[in-house]
Amino acid sequence: MKPFSIHKGTVAPLKRANIDTGAILPKQYLKRVEKKGFGQFLFHNWRFLDNGEDNPDFVLNQHPYREASILLTLQNFGCGSSREHAPWALEDFGFRVLIAPSFADIFYNNCFKNGILPIELPHNLVNELFEIESNVSIFHLEIDLEKQMITDEKGFTAEFNVNPFRKEMLLKGWDDISITLKDANAIEEYESTHQVFYNLNTYSEK
Repeated sequence: MKPFSIHKGTVAPLKRANIDTGAILPKQYLKRVEKKGFGQFLFHNWRFLDNGEDNPDFVLNQHPYREASILLTLQNFGCGSSREHAPWALEDFGFRVLIAPSFADIFYNNCFKNGILPIELPHNLVNELFEIESNVSIFHLEIDLEKQMITDEKGFTAEFNVNPFRKEMLLKGWDDISITLKDANAIEEYESTHQVFYNLNTYSEK
């Protein structure tokens, strides 16, 4: 997983509350096994018309939001099913930071496991960011994870909270597998010495 330290990117505003994982990635696109390739289906039912063409009214089909890497949205983002494919799709599209007043718990934790920083800010600060974004042609934010600080070029600043363990995971680019592999030597030592209770050749081909 790519380490996260400081990220500067374009902000895309998606002013809707209670966006569920089914809207982020519709169920018909859950068939893939690998993590990559889901970005093309992100917000599919909103991004595309029935004939398959881009929906010009959807924010991510408009300049400069096609290249956005920071999504600004409203409360309870990521509610609904626990599908991890939703953060996979956001990451594959290019989002590295999500900003909202609140997130659904499982979705929130899945973001950290997939290199995305979800930031919870009070409603008044989220509304202030929407207001700033609406008055400029391109709105950039800089996210400093080490300092837990959000800034823009015009003087906006806001601190945010993040669990210390989750913060370390992102800073060092660790996912659950990476953390397990930190103890690979201890695991191998245990496996080489503990008693085997089963025959590994039971199902081998003759």
